[in-house]
Amino acid sequence: MNEQKINTLWTPLHWLSVLAQQGSYTAAAARLGVSKAAMSQRIAELERAAKVTLVQRTTRSLRLTEAGERLVDDTRASFEQIEQSFAQVRDLAGQPSGLLRLTAPVALARQQLVPLLADFLKNHPDVRLELDLSDRLSALATEGFDLAIRHTPRPPDTHVAWALCPTESVLVASRAYLRRRAEPRTPADLQAHNCLHYPRSHDMPAWTFEPRQASQGAEPVTVPVSGNFAANNSEALREAALTGAGIALMPDFSAQAALRKGQLVRVLGDWKPVGAFAETIYAIRPYSPHVPRAVVALVEALRKGLAPGFGV
Repeated sequence: MNEQKINTLWTPLHWLSVLAQQGSYTAAAARLGVSKAAMSQRIAELERAAKVTLVQRTTRSLRLTEAGERLVDDTRASFEQIEQSFAQVRDLAGQPSGLLRLTAPVALARQQLVPLLADFLKNHPDVRLELDLSDRLSALATEGFDLAIRHTPRPPDTHVAWALCPTESVLVASRAYLRRRAEPRTPADLQAHNCLHYPRSHDMPAWTFEPRQASQGAEPVTVPVSGNFAANNSEALREAALTGAGIALMPDFSAQAALRKGQLVRVLGDWKPVGAFAETIYAIRPYSPHVPRAVVALVEALRKGLAPGFGV
């Protein structure tokens, strides 16, 4: 094959590597900013040049053939090096620029991050931001995300993590609910209440507390709780609590606005809920020798914006 013909294959070779990473033509085309038809056409060109099938397609799935996997494996390091070198050169321009793909939990993003992101984009007009709202823990490198915001007790050792701010769990209820029911004075009193909880497993839910003052004893207390509503989203728990449905345990960032407005009040203020949600919010990125200037700028903007925390 002549040199000119080989040179024309660089683009479809790169597109094949993105297709292998994303797992579908639709996702790969979106990642590259091209049409699905263009994506399919370039892969077909590559297969004709290689004289072998590289991608096996069905109506429901896609997978690389042995030849396709070998081609991707053999060229991956080269494309990663090219991408890294280009990112370093681009950053020499001095201003953050380019596309940033960010994933963040639904409740945290909707309530706290979106206003900060809007300000960030005003200050950095050359940056484009794509936000994925998901409580699912994404594989950052595989799914093409540049950064993840995570509410986690411990970030993965294989990633770089920046602590953005502390957070805590809060026990809340509406005043209307507490007027109807005797307000709990100790964690044990919760067993007589309708507790709105975040389901962790099929086991009976239990909440753990430790006293805020040493005079109350040093041992944590775990109490089994029950209620007629559970949700794997803290916004849903907050909305249920606002209707007077019961006592809810949630992260402070979900309760912050309702507490400030007096729509919800803290319950068992002398006791600190522990173990329900993590106590730090992190920005996480797969390790790489070079971190794009836009990523650094975004992390700093979020750290500054979230620094006050969510306490009331």
